[in-house]
Amino acid sequence: MTAFLIIAVLVLVAIAIWQMTKIFELSQIKADNSQIANDKDNKYNGYLLFAFLIFIYGLTIFCFWKYSEVLLPEAASEHGAEYDSLMLWSFVIIFIVQTLTQGLLHYFGFKYRGVKGNKALFFADNDRLEFIWTIIPVIVLSGLILWGLYTWTNIMDVNDEDDPLIVELYAQQFNWTARYAGDDNVLGDANVRLIDIDRANVLGLDEADPNATDDIIVKELHLPVGRKVNFKMRSQDVLHSAYMPHFRAQMNCVPGMITEFSYTPIYTTEQMRQNPDVIDKVKRTNAIRAARAAKGEDNSDPWEFDYILLCNKICGKSHYNMQMKIIVESEEDYNKWIAEQQSFGKTMMASAK
Repeated sequence: MTAFLIIAVLVLVAIAIWQMTKIFELSQIKADNSQIANDKDNKYNGYLLFAFLIFIYGLTIFCFWKYSEVLLPEAASEHGAEYDSLMLWSFVIIFIVQTLTQGLLHYFGFKYRGVKGNKALFFADNDRLEFIWTIIPVIVLSGLILWGLYTWTNIMDVNDEDDPLIVELYAQQFNWTARYAGDDNVLGDANVRLIDIDRANVLGLDEADPNATDDIIVKELHLPVGRKVNFKMRSQDVLHSAYMPHFRAQMNCVPGMITEFSYTPIYTTEQMRQNPDVIDKVKRTNAIRAARAAKGEDNSDPWEFDYILLCNKICGKSHYNMQMKIIVESEEDYNKWIAEQQSFGKTMMASAK
């Protein structure tokens, strides 16, 4: 909010200065009020083109230097490195092309500004030039598209190879619930029409399905490091999106259908907390929170890094608060944790008493 107010004030100041400049010009008796651009106007416009070019590139470089620290740390999933590589090369190509094209645009705008007797060189028809500036973008874009399709195909290859862990992510306004497939690693059938809050059947599991008996419903997601996880995603009400940024994973949760995503965690939560980028981010965040705590402001407790599941669709007024903690741990710690959880069958028995 503070940044928005600062920007608004700067915009208003700029408008005020512009209006004052116009008033000053109109107040000059000898001022030329002609609406036709002269050589002087063209010269100024040429210089302004260069000034604007320097400004936009300077701003771009400044943003990369200043705000790169807020970017996500190293990917915590097996496919994340390829995803990040594709994104990086896309940015590099776009930046190079944008630099060349905008540089030439501003240069020629200045070189061929309206000066008496100055005529721009032009080609009425040149097949060779048209071929060059057509075939080069075609080749570059085709390469990026093919690379993207190959990467997407690999990432979206959801299969049962390597004995994946089966987990359902259930979305509803405004919280997440996770369901593990239990000892048989098969999720029981479920339908929103079977939801019975009074009997603690919050996900609408089919109580007649034997595969549902050992399913485990939790509010905190635990994943074993190095093991593939196949996610099945449902939504109870509106369109949500399961977004796990540190794992470079996102998939819409659509009412009335099941969507899927798969990845393999490669770093535990504790290992990621030792990442230099994460350590630096925690340090900067806690310095801000300490300053807030000194002023007695709310929500200023020290922060510790955790993986997180977010909703990446604006699903309602409390969308911002729709999140779930993800803990990646060793296989041994995961097995210990899952053994402590109560199955759906036992929960139903307890609620029936």
